[in-house]
Amino acid sequence: MADDNPVVRAGLTALLDTHPDIEVVAQATNGEEAVTRARRHQPDVALLDVRMPGTDGLTALPELAGLCPVMMLTYSTEPEVVAEALRRGAVGYLVHGEFTAPELIAAVRDVREGRATISTTVSSSLGVSYEPSHESHDHSSQLQPSVKQFNRPSFGLSSREVEVMDLIASGMNNRQIAATCFISEKTVKNHINRIFAKLHSSTRSEAIAHWLGTTPGGWPR
Repeated sequence: MADDNPVVRAGLTALLDTHPDIEVVAQATNGEEAVTRARRHQPDVALLDVRMPGTDGLTALPELAGLCPVMMLTYSTEPEVVAEALRRGAVGYLVHGEFTAPELIAAVRDVREGRATISTTVSSSLGVSYEPSHESHDHSSQLQPSVKQFNRPSFGLSSREVEVMDLIASGMNNRQIAATCFISEKTVKNHINRIFAKLHSSTRSEAIAHWLGTTPGGWPR
C-alpha cells in the first residue's frame, strides 16, 4: 500500500486486515518506497496513490506493475491521469469516495485474480472499456476490463452516513471510522445514531443486516 497520508494508510490497513484472506504486508509513502517494498515482500496486489512526494505513483507504476498487479487508489479523477495509469500497466482504478468498504474488498480480490475494476466516474470519461497497452506486462495485458455497478437502497442516508455505514459493515470500530473519515469519535456516534434511526435498527449487527440486504425478505422498504 502506497499513500503519503498516514491516516489514509491506517484506515485502509484497519479495514483490509479485518478479512482473513487479506493482509497488508507493507506500507510506503511514495513510489520509490513502493517498488522497494514490493521487491522485498512480493505482494499479490499493490494499492498505489497517484500524487506523492518524491517519486509519484505514475512514475513508479511501470516498474511496480512488473512485480505485481497494481490498483490505483486515489482522489485523482483527471481523464489524462487515468488513461496514463492504465497505459502504464494499472489493472484497476478506484477513486476515494466512490466505493464502499465491501466494494474495495471485492476489488482487491478481483485485481488479484486479474479482473479489472474501475470507478464509474473515471470509466465514464474514458468509455465503457479500454485496451491495455501492449507495453503492459503479461498479467495485465490479458485483462478484460469491466465496470462494476452496485445498486441498493440508500434508506435516506446522506453521503457521509453511507460512508460510515459501509465502514461499520466492514467491521471497523468508532475510533477506526473516525480516523478513516477524518472526523471525531463524537461525530461518528452522531452519524451512527441517525443511521440506526433511518435503518430502524438498535444494534450494529441489525443495521448491518438491513444494509447488506440479509434481513428476511431482503432489503426493508
